[in-house]
Amino acid sequence: MRYFVTGATGFVGGAVVRQLREVGHEIRALVRDPSQAKALRELDVELFPGDIREPSTMRGPMEGVDGVFHIAAWYQLGSDEAAQAHAINVGGTRNVLTLMKQLRIPKGVYTSTVAVFSDTHGQLVDETYRYDGPMLSEYERTKHEAHYRVALPMIEEGLPLVVVMPSVVYGPGDQGPLHDAFIQYLRGRLPLVPQGARYCWAHVDDVARGHILAMEKGQAGESYILAGEPYGLPQALDLAEAITGIKAPRLRVPAAPIRAIASAIERLERHVPLPSSYRSESLRSAAGVTYTARSDKARRELGWHVRPLDEGLRETLTHDMRTLGITAPNAR
Repeated sequence: MRYFVTGATGFVGGAVVRQLREVGHEIRALVRDPSQAKALRELDVELFPGDIREPSTMRGPMEGVDGVFHIAAWYQLGSDEAAQAHAINVGGTRNVLTLMKQLRIPKGVYTSTVAVFSDTHGQLVDETYRYDGPMLSEYERTKHEAHYRVALPMIEEGLPLVVVMPSVVYGPGDQGPLHDAFIQYLRGRLPLVPQGARYCWAHVDDVARGHILAMEKGQAGESYILAGEPYGLPQALDLAEAITGIKAPRLRVPAAPIRAIASAIERLERHVPLPSSYRSESLRSAAGVTYTARSDKARRELGWHVRPLDEGLRETLTHDMRTLGITAPNAR
């Protein structure tokens, strides 16, 4: 099969491409800078310079493919780039799916996220859940709009699209905010951790496999949550300590003070530039929030499964320690 992939140079997209190539599928990848796509060239992927914000750059490579994986997205916390977030997550998604419709491509998989539910307040939700209230971040807002105002309406109009909704994705090569916290932990520079924050952790290779299963087995018009087991960040760091022998932070801060600090910083950051991890949006997104959802439907209908967190975290931390040149104390 021949597939068109956006976001192929990214964390999840790269894993999807690797798995597709392992079984012999042909890949056409849209990349903004082909010179930065060495890993894709090594996989013998056909590269096309372009941008999902520019439909004309996608029409040619999308013609004649058997399916589309739209994985590209803007994801940052504590950023001032609201216009770029909207242009990529909303406008770019509209461009990809519109071309898919115009070119009559038989099937597509769109990467949404459980973050469209925002803080689930401790609930373990499924695909029928919907939240339309205030969002905690620009990422949530723009992905929510892309999901509910672009993808689902086009599905209702007949677009043969499957939606996958990953939870927190981790693994070797991650560069996200939670990964930054683990890097600081490994370096002994993480003094505290917020209490109450809870996520469903899914290894990148399992999430990639979920994308491919959605293309092969997913029902057009359906959404599938790809979520691992729920763990609080303090508990995940306790697992990390058991794996590495490096002490996890003992100071666990309740959510209320973090929210109060976020409110104060929101006023300050209008006048003073701050690092992204200390901006109000980043603090709000860590202050006791839960991004928790269940993947029963994906397990039942796609045959998807996810490895235990301790297994995936061991692989990830071993990779990170090797990269950082850190030798672990004796682990339990």
